[in-house]
Amino acid sequence: MADRTTQGGDGGGVDDDGGVDGIRTFPFPVELSACGVGMQIGPMGTGRTWHAEAPLERVHRIDFHVVMLFTDGPVRHMIDFAEYEATAGDLLWIRPGQVHRFSRSCEYRGTVLTMQPGFLPRATVEATGLYRYDLPPLLRPDEDQLAGLEAALVQLGREYQDTTTLPLTLHTEVLRHSLTAFLLRLAHLAAGSAQAARQQADTTFTLFREAVERGFTANHSVSAYADALGYSRRTLVRAVRAATGQTPKGFIDRRVILEAKRLLAHTDLPIGRVGAAVGFPDAANFSKFFQQHTDMTPAAFRAELR
Repeated sequence: MADRTTQGGDGGGVDDDGGVDGIRTFPFPVELSACGVGMQIGPMGTGRTWHAEAPLERVHRIDFHVVMLFTDGPVRHMIDFAEYEATAGDLLWIRPGQVHRFSRSCEYRGTVLTMQPGFLPRATVEATGLYRYDLPPLLRPDEDQLAGLEAALVQLGREYQDTTTLPLTLHTEVLRHSLTAFLLRLAHLAAGSAQAARQQADTTFTLFREAVERGFTANHSVSAYADALGYSRRTLVRAVRAATGQTPKGFIDRRVILEAKRLLAHTDLPIGRVGAAVGFPDAANFSKFFQQHTDMTPAAFRAELR
């Protein structure tokens, strides 16, 4: 069975018409794929877009995976309101549901891979950690890792372009196998840092993170999460601090702020409705909370991005 969910960071179900949270999410451009398969691979270039109404230099959100391997740089790219600087040999991995923006002033050179959720079977999705939103988007492989990734991408590109020697069903299966080989290398790189390894191994933190993702729009209480998970507050504090360096309250607040930023940047919802969507029925309380964490009012943040 193919996995068609976008877990762990998309802020809820959305569709290309705006969805439940009002954010316009652009779908995978299957019409641009060779033979209509659920992936694309090719050189980065100017003038490309996912959709006619989604200029790449503006903040937007997509419902598919993007992996960019750079052969030049530096390139500055915004993902979920954090700026990342990539150079030759670096990769950026943008997952479904994340908002991002291409730089107006940088030239993007290298290879870009896009993949539709559901193109790979669930077992492969789990093995490759496709929805590990806790892992950093910017990846810096060493020389041997980069050589392996480049070779896997070259092979995947050859298979993608070869649309004549196999029937479509076999062509698609070969692509899935080649894509899996690349993603396994990428997943190993993404999980390679000590912090990522601790996060993966720490069941307490993992359960807390998943609970926050499900409930942050209504529940901001550390004690409530601890009670629901069956942990003491002290145990939760130790686990979250070991995995992230933050307190549980800080972790919750960051997730709330991220979603508020997404809604402010990408919708025309009134400030009060944005606050209500992330658990603040009172608009004044939401504005105070937002300013405490960003040093900007919600209105000022929205104006800066438009």
